Amino acid sequence: MREWFADYLEACNRHDLEAVRALLDPAVRRAHLPAGADAWISDLADLFQGFPDWQWRRIQLLVEDDRLAVHLRASGTHTGTFRGTAATRRHLNVAEFGFFRVVNGRVVEYSGSADVGQLLMQLEAGAFR
Repeated sequence: MREWFADYLEACNRHDLEAVRALLDPAVRRAHLPAGADAWISDLADLFQGFPDWQWRRIQLLVEDDRLAVHLRASGTHTGTFRGTAATRRHLNVAEFGFFRVVNGRVVEYSGSADVGQLLMQLEAGAFR
């Protein structure tokens, strides 16, 4: 599972949406977010459009059976339009916590603290972190 997550994070950091899609179940469920791999990929595409240099760094990874608990730091510079907000050139840095259930090498369930609202608030407030 640790190797699986390293592959997933590497695909995310390369912004390789097809590689990420290959690691998602087509019907993946996400807490409080639209379900399905298409929705997941669409959300990432929006993020990468607004933050072309967006990267995640693993802080901690816990594995138990088919479940992962992950603490990440994510950051990027807002140089493109993101969810209707024009580029501000602000650099954002956020903590993320994610819980993944992986079956046959694909995410089938996810919940976590990755929050688009938090990013938009930082952009609108001009917060630098």
